Amino acid sequence: MLDRNGKKLAENYDYQQLGVNPSKLGTDTQKQESLELISEKYDISMAVIEDKLAQKWAKGDTFVPLKTLETTISHLEIADLPTGVLIGYTNKRHYPLGEATAHLLGYVGKVTAEDIKDKPYLTENDSIGRSGLEAAYDAQLRGRDGVSIVIVDEKKRTKQTLLKKEKVDAVDLKLTIDGQAQQIAFDSLKGKPATIVVSEPKTGQLLAAVSSPSFDPNKMVLGISEKEYQTYADNEDLPFMTRFTNRYAPGSTFKTITAAIGLDSGDITSTETLQINGLKWQKDASWGGFWTTRVKDTPNVDLKKALVYSDNIYFAQKALGMGENTFRNGLNRFIFGEKLDLPLVIESASISNEEKFCSEILLADTAYGQGELMIAPITQLTMYSVFMNDGSIVYPQLLQGKEVKLKKEVISEHAAKTVLTDLIDSVVSPDGYVYSLYNPNYTLAAKTGTAEIKEKQDTLGKENSFLLFFDAQNQRFMGLILSENARENGTAVEKAASIVDYLEETY
Repeated sequence: MLDRNGKKLAENYDYQQLGVNPSKLGTDTQKQESLELISEKYDISMAVIEDKLAQKWAKGDTFVPLKTLETTISHLEIADLPTGVLIGYTNKRHYPLGEATAHLLGYVGKVTAEDIKDKPYLTENDSIGRSGLEAAYDAQLRGRDGVSIVIVDEKKRTKQTLLKKEKVDAVDLKLTIDGQAQQIAFDSLKGKPATIVVSEPKTGQLLAAVSSPSFDPNKMVLGISEKEYQTYADNEDLPFMTRFTNRYAPGSTFKTITAAIGLDSGDITSTETLQINGLKWQKDASWGGFWTTRVKDTPNVDLKKALVYSDNIYFAQKALGMGENTFRNGLNRFIFGEKLDLPLVIESASISNEEKFCSEILLADTAYGQGELMIAPITQLTMYSVFMNDGSIVYPQLLQGKEVKLKKEVISEHAAKTVLTDLIDSVVSPDGYVYSLYNPNYTLAAKTGTAEIKEKQDTLGKENSFLLFFDAQNQRFMGLILSENARENGTAVEKAASIVDYLEETY
C-alpha cells in the first residue's frame, strides 16, 4: 500500500531472523552458555528456545529460527554472536509508519485452520489481513497463484486440460493518505486518547486518519508476546479502539449545521440580535432543574458572535423557534442513517434514539451538539464539507482514482458561505477561541466544540474537546480533531498547530 505520493505504507520486507545451527553449538556447557546469552540479550525465554530445539526436524546441520528481529542488527553485532548462532532472513509484512497507521491499515496474521476452510486457496504458511485495510483489501493485496490440471501422455505432452485458473497478480493500492500528514497528526496527539481526520474538501480524499493511543502493528505481524499484548489490553485508554470510526456527541462544532438550517428556514438571519442575560437560561419552570449554560456573558448576540463565542443559549432559543419539524427536516437532508462507502466499519450517524424528540429540552440540547446525537469523526467531517462546497456534501474516499461523489444542495450556497465567513473570526479575532492558530499569511476558519459527559446538572463531567478547521482561502483542506477528557489530556486546539502548519505550507 502506497500513500498519495508513492511512499510505502505497507510492504513485504526481509526481516533478520535469529536462529541456531544445533550441530555447531559446541559442548553441552558451551551450548548452554550460548543459549542463555541470546535468551537474555534478545528477550527469548529459555523455554521457547528449548521447545524450538526439541522439534523433530531440528537436528544436525540445520537452521532453527528462534525469533524474527524487529530492528536490524549490524554486521559487527552479527560477527560477535556465539558459535552456532546465526542470522537468516524471512519475508513478512512491514509497516514503516508503525503506530501512526495501525488503526487505518490494520495488520496481517498467520492463517488458521478456519481461514483455510473458508478460503481453500490459502496454505498454512500464508498470512491474512486481520483488521483495517489489510482485511478489507486482502484479496487484491494477496493475488493468487495460477492452477492447471491436465492429462499428459508418456512424453509429458498435454493431451487434455481439465481445469485452468489464471494467475491473479497482487496489486499495489495507492491511497489518498498523505504519509507525512499522517505521521505529524499522530505525533501531535502524544499518546493521549484523541483522533484527527483531514480531507481534501473538493474531492473527499482523506489525507490523514489517526487514532491515539495506538499499538505497534509490526509486533502483531512478528508475534507479539503475551506480556506486550496484556499491556495493551490493560491500558484504560483503549489503544485498539479506532477513534475516527467510533461515534461521539459532536459538541459545539455541530452549531454550524444548526446555523445553516436556521438560515435556510429564515429563523436565523445574519443581522438579528438576541438579548441574552446571564450564563444560564431555561424556557420556563417546566424545565425543572435543567438549564442551558454558556461560558461568555454577552448581552447582545448575533449569529457571528454565537458561533465565535459558541453560545449555547442562542442556539437553544433558535432551535425552539424553528420547532422540531423544521429542524429535523433540515437534519434529514444530511447523511444521518447512511452507510459511508469506505472499507472501514463505521456505524451510521443518528439524530436521536427515537424518531421524535421526547422533549423541548432534547431539541434545544441537540441544537448545540449534545442530546442524543452520535456521529463518528469521519462522518462529522463529511457533513461539514457542505461549508466548502456551496452547500453540497462530498463523500470521503481512501483510494486514488475514484470519481467524486456528491450529495447536492443539502444547504444553500448562501448558508454555507455565511457560516464559513463567520468562522474566520474565531481565528483572526484576539477574542476568538482559535486565535492561537492565527497566521496572517493564510485564511483559516474554525469552530471549537465541547461535549460534556456528566451524571447530573451542576457537576463537572468529562469533556471531549473538538476543533473543526477549514482552509477558507484556497479550500484545499479541512480537518476535525477530537481530544477525549480534555481537562486531563488537553484541548483539541492545543493539538492542532503542527498539522495545521504542515497543511498550510503543503496544500
